[in-house]
Amino acid sequence: MRAYVFPGQGAQFVGMGKDLYEGFEEAKAMFERANEILGFRITDLMFSGTDEDLRQTRVTQPAIFLHSVILANMMGKKFTPDMAAGHSLGEFSALVACGALTFEDGLKLVYARAMAMQKACDARPSTMAAILGLEDAQVEKVCSLVGEVVVPANYNAPGQLVISGSIEGVEEACVKLKEAGARRALPLKVGGAFHSPLMEPARVELAQAIESTSFQKPRCAIYQNVDAMPNNDPAKIKENLIAQLTAPVRWTHTMQHMVEHGMKQLTEVGPGNVLQGLVKKVAPEVETFQGSID
Repeated sequence: MRAYVFPGQGAQFVGMGKDLYEGFEEAKAMFERANEILGFRITDLMFSGTDEDLRQTRVTQPAIFLHSVILANMMGKKFTPDMAAGHSLGEFSALVACGALTFEDGLKLVYARAMAMQKACDARPSTMAAILGLEDAQVEKVCSLVGEVVVPANYNAPGQLVISGSIEGVEEACVKLKEAGARRALPLKVGGAFHSPLMEPARVELAQAIESTSFQKPRCAIYQNVDAMPNNDPAKIKENLIAQLTAPVRWTHTMQHMVEHGMKQLTEVGPGNVLQGLVKKVAPEVETFQGSID
């Protein structure tokens, strides 16, 4: 069985999507429609902006979504998912590519999500850090002993977990995790504490937008971040999407479940190849591919 997966924040690069825009009229029309919906020319920032431009949450999230969804659309009959998943933001790309959301509704939700998250970040300075070389249970235990807000946020692969919380909490946790034997504790250049309780104001704001948006049954099961299990019920998908902002991304468990359910091949659709690298740490026997039109 073939899985299609969609990347999240951090996969962006200057020039992303330009080949699609210049090479295909249908792709160009979708990008221009996105410019109209967003009210600014995101294509200018994607194709010729700066790294700093692309790091702004309000730009990063719709940019990655657009690259992923338009690429999946242009793949046409080559896009043949038996199962799908997206890492954090990528879950919205997966839902649009698999027919649960329209392109327009998906983009509007992604932009609402980005703006709500940016607002939460501005209200409470916070951060994230990647912890390498410790068992998940060790990281969970250390986080629970820190007095400030700090939680496991992204279970990316065995021995690779991202923590999220207040600046003081993450700094204290990094010290304690190194003392516990972590190979590295790397602060990440992000706008705030994604997938932590500090995103609660954004969760509340996004919930209203999701509840008022129409979802359909996707063409295949979507393995969602919150429970790492296959879902195709629109009501359950909405519920999990809302919970996602303050809950951890269970990517390790998602890959494990996909393998248990028959995944033999994985195609990453969108910028970068981070997700291909992560699956190799979970299930090296899975064949990996980069999504392309050729």
